[in-house]
This record gives sequence, C-alpha cells and structure tokens, in this order.
Amino acid sequence: MSTSMQTAGEELVPASAAESQLSSLVYDLSQNVQVAMDNMMKMITVIDHNSSNVTEEIEKSMGFILQRKKDLKEEKENLQKAATAVLDVLNSGSP
Repeated sequence: MSTSMQTAGEELVPASAAESQLSSLVYDLSQNVQVAMDNMMKMITVIDHNSSNVTEEIEKSMGFILQRKKDLKEEKENLQKAATAVLDVLNSGSP
C-alpha cells in the first residue's frame, strides 16, 4: 500500500482512501448504468409489443377500408345503373 498523501479540496487524504473512494464511485456508476440499461430494455420490450398491436390494428383497418371501398363501388355502380334505367324510361316515354 502506498502511504503517500493526496489532496482532496483542502484536506489531505491517504492514497488508499482516495483509491477506495474512486473505486466505490466507479462501482456505483456502473450499477446506475446497469439499472438504466435494464430499464431501457424493458421500455424497448413495451414499445415492441405496442408496435405489434398498432401494426395489427392498422392491418385490420386496412381490411375494413378495402371491403368498404368495394361495397361503395358496387353501390355506386348499382345507383348508376338505376339512374340510367330511369333516364331510359323517361327518354323512351317522351314523344
């Protein structure tokens, strides 16, 4: 062990105490980083799950929208046929 002295602010601290404090600080920092990384992984998992749910809902909505579009197109064609039939009747009944 070293018996040299290091200055910490205005008081002298033995080198071994400074190394111990530094070691403790590094350990605490590494623990905080590990906790932060664990929390980020949990958030990533939640985001992935929510993203999957959103994607599934979008696909369901797209299916509904495409079916609705098809139904509206058929209804439009039927209305056009009915309007054409009415116009034909009106035109054929005129002198």
